[in-house]
Amino acid sequence: MIDKFKMEKYVEEFVLEVRNTNNGEEIEELKQTRRERHLYSMEQVKDIIKKVWLYVLVGVGIGAVIHGYIPTIWIQTVLGNENPFSVVIATVLGMPMYADIFGTLPIAEALVLKGVGIGTVLAFMMAVTALSLPSIILLKKVVKTKLLVMFIGIVAVGIIITGYLFNIFSYLFI
Repeated sequence: MIDKFKMEKYVEEFVLEVRNTNNGEEIEELKQTRRERHLYSMEQVKDIIKKVWLYVLVGVGIGAVIHGYIPTIWIQTVLGNENPFSVVIATVLGMPMYADIFGTLPIAEALVLKGVGIGTVLAFMMAVTALSLPSIILLKKVVKTKLLVMFIGIVAVGIIITGYLFNIFSYLFI
């Protein structure tokens, strides 16, 4: 859609300049020994764990609150399959949050155990990771407002459609 609407002009200039600095030349592949690759991969694992542990902990906390304190009937009323807007609500609730996918897993588990449809939970998880406020703020630095709004719209509609499809298929086949 972005390509069809010729939205390239709404990408910030410095991004296009970086893309053109290579002049079409191929970048040489970095040669590493097996030991160097192993050390590099261990470094990356440590870096990821440092970045993720807090979000996982917060996700477990939120999941515990959902599981232990929020009444099942309330969650099913707002996000259950009987509410035709549950996927939209889950998407909107997920957008201002910030976590990576690992941080949303405990929340997703708690929601599924409370009877929320798999498509609704999936929509929530996708919105948290793809449309979070920090992600949008970072994107705003490289694209102009018109393209950013189009991106948010396309992704949100895609998330909502996916959520409804998963709910329909899970209802039909389970």
